[in-house]
Amino acid sequence: MAKNLVIVESPHKTIPIGNYLGKDYKVVASVGHIRDLSTKGKYGFGVDIENNFKPDYVVIKGKKKVIDNLKKEVKDAKHVYLATDPDREGEAISWHLYDALKLNDADYDRVVFNEITKNAVKEAFNNTRKIDYNLVDSQKTRSILDKIIGFRLSRVIKAKTSGISAGRVQSVALKLVVEKEREIQNFKSEEYWTITANFNDFSAELYNYNHKDLEIHNELEATEILKKLSNAFNIESVDKKEKAKKSKPVYTTSTMQQDASNKLNMSSKKTMSVAQKLYEGINVKDEVVGLITYMRTDSVRVSKDFVKSAYDFIKINYGEEYVGSVKVSKKSENVQDAHEGIRPTDINKTPESIKAYLTNDEYKLYRLIYYRALASLMKDAKTINTTVILDNNNYQFKATGQIIKFDGYLKVYSSFEDANETTLPPFDTYKSKVIVSNEITKEQHFTKPPARYTEAKLIKEMEELGIGRPSTYAQTMSVIKDRGYVTLEDKRFVPTELGFEVSDKLEEAFSNIINVEYTASMENDLDKIAEGKAVWYKVLDDFYKDFEPTVEDALKKLPKKEAQKTGEVCPNCGSDLVIRKGRFGEFTACSNYPKCKYIKTEEPEEIAKCPNCGGKIIEKKSKRGKVFYGCNNYPTCQTAYWDKPINELCPNCNAMLTEKNGKVKCSSCDYVK
Repeated sequence: MAKNLVIVESPHKTIPIGNYLGKDYKVVASVGHIRDLSTKGKYGFGVDIENNFKPDYVVIKGKKKVIDNLKKEVKDAKHVYLATDPDREGEAISWHLYDALKLNDADYDRVVFNEITKNAVKEAFNNTRKIDYNLVDSQKTRSILDKIIGFRLSRVIKAKTSGISAGRVQSVALKLVVEKEREIQNFKSEEYWTITANFNDFSAELYNYNHKDLEIHNELEATEILKKLSNAFNIESVDKKEKAKKSKPVYTTSTMQQDASNKLNMSSKKTMSVAQKLYEGINVKDEVVGLITYMRTDSVRVSKDFVKSAYDFIKINYGEEYVGSVKVSKKSENVQDAHEGIRPTDINKTPESIKAYLTNDEYKLYRLIYYRALASLMKDAKTINTTVILDNNNYQFKATGQIIKFDGYLKVYSSFEDANETTLPPFDTYKSKVIVSNEITKEQHFTKPPARYTEAKLIKEMEELGIGRPSTYAQTMSVIKDRGYVTLEDKRFVPTELGFEVSDKLEEAFSNIINVEYTASMENDLDKIAEGKAVWYKVLDDFYKDFEPTVEDALKKLPKKEAQKTGEVCPNCGSDLVIRKGRFGEFTACSNYPKCKYIKTEEPEEIAKCPNCGGKIIEKKSKRGKVFYGCNNYPTCQTAYWDKPINELCPNCNAMLTEKNGKVKCSSCDYVK
């Protein structure tokens, strides 16, 4: 009997979704994207510029077999459900499946769910729709834009600098890092001093003289003030204000990445990888269950069902007085509110109750997500904020602090808060209006330059400026690091010499495109396409008319970067030898290329003797750039190892011993040294 066919992206999703839907459904995976833009046409863009940027798609290498298998499944299916991720990229993948599998509108339905739980999946199958072509067009435009900009800017960068690539979002992120570094370089530090009175329970800092602002510029000024002070302070005023301390809404992709970086020391790439696993499903008590909602979102909306279950949980575990209200974030024009913020799928699955089923990273991130969501629906904390002003010979000192009157959401979230507030003594109960300090100290300081971007701070800045989207932040961070444009020092981005060079050259030639305003404006255009308010190919046409002439101008006018000379001369033509860059790194070649094609070959270091032919085992690189170790007599001898040989043979089978991460083992049998 024919079954309904459900196509998802990840094989990991097939088991839980299949279990939820039952025996009438078969769930299979496309294993991500199946097609991509070809490299045909002008500059290898894979689009026909003259024909409204019509894209030419090709099957991704290795995916033909997947598509062929899916076609067989479709042929035998009663009905097809396209259940890819609930965002623009997922919508585009569904369309590619629809097109590649030659489906008809009567043959399929689009299914969207924000969490992989039984109720959510079944509800989604009761509310199917067709593919949203506005979302598909928006994603298509983004991919074409990124390819055109990436290909053409990279052409300029390769020709005019030592860099190898540039891109629409990555170049603006690099620009932010470079501009911050220049601020730091141009910063002039200034000296200032502070004077602090220390008491048994608190400290107060000098801030006014005769109730006017006071600045202390040097030690002489500080010493003169100290001479005028006694240890006795008059309590001039005690100001108490009751304030509501509000919890934050559930996580968006950006805020989750920021907190994971700051609190868990996780990179954005690692955070998204762990979150993906939590979303797709963890094996808990012999059942695979999705623990969080979809992790690519810039919305903080939560479902009514979750709110109700969370309220019940709060009442039972903490009491009626802790039930709060739904947090609503001021919606910016950049927010795509297609689905919920990031939250647990089941509030009853506390991190502690399922810790045994999670890895350490999964547990830490789930705990962060869980308690953020729980706290967002709890009552505001109430604090009594106290400011006390102390007077000493017309010099005013200030101390601030707070007392928690009602802990509210802090009942579950206090350990996640960033700041620890000082608690002040009850001054209004003092019998005397005079208090005596233990000591009064002076301290020298220097104004500090602006701090470099951490990964979390750069993501926050990009989000606030409207650059990129939830799915792009982690990739952008990885690219600028992998290209060698930035390094990390004390977990902060520092532009390299190459980063400065690339960013400055882009600024020189493309300041009208590689800037915050233009990039944010382009994101808004993509949003308009998704909403059906703009025509995708017109957006591309308007962009390309301005962009391509700028590229041509840059290629003509920007001076070519001189290749670094090695001090040697070419043995063939006598020209200087220079260092060039290729797919697998730097190499030495003749500066007179292409007239002279001499390339200097280095004698590779022998790692070990080949046990099969007596040749040299040397370090090599695969087509993908991965290091391996093979015989120099290839192809006659095809001996090769992924792990590094140690020039010692196995006592059991006489094969080569290899080493990886300090562990020595046989390349052939189970022997471990």
